[in-house]
Amino acid sequence: MANSDDNAGGISRREMLRTAAVTAGGTAALLASVTAAQAKMPQKGAGYEDTPKGDQKCSGCSLFKAPDSCTLVDGTISPEGWCRFWVKKTS
Repeated sequence: MANSDDNAGGISRREMLRTAAVTAGGTAALLASVTAAQAKMPQKGAGYEDTPKGDQKCSGCSLFKAPDSCTLVDGTISPEGWCRFWVKKTS
């Protein structure tokens, strides 16, 4: 026969699951805010130039976000620019 005081002084399974769910939710929210707040690389650090390098230019890069920004490099980015992180945009 189970004693009704098995959890006396302890934590119930329901309370433990609720705490785990709250902790997991808080962790997910924290990670999402850290990802959103990640700093972009300075233009100088990326080797950014306002002119293309051959046929490589920002408007043809998968990191470029029209009209004038980049997911990796900070600041105003020219569609005609280039940096060392250039990655050909896939169709």
